[in-house]
Amino acid sequence: MIPIELSVVPLTLTISLTLVATFVVFFIREQRRKGFGGWEGEALLPLADERQRAEKRVHSAEEGPFSQ
Repeated sequence: MIPIELSVVPLTLTISLTLVATFVVFFIREQRRKGFGGWEGEALLPLADERQRAEKRVHSAEEGPFSQ
């Protein structure tokens, strides 16, 4: 007869590997669907507006106040 402690180890390994495989599958599927966008990219969107404003300021400064 197998002691209960020994039958818990394969059960724990099976559940752990199943969870890892599930995570990997969902991660790969999410990356293929969205690429590297998502909340990380959305969090940086306010900075994109600042960058455009800064570029406009640089271009207007290069032209000078009296150039047409």
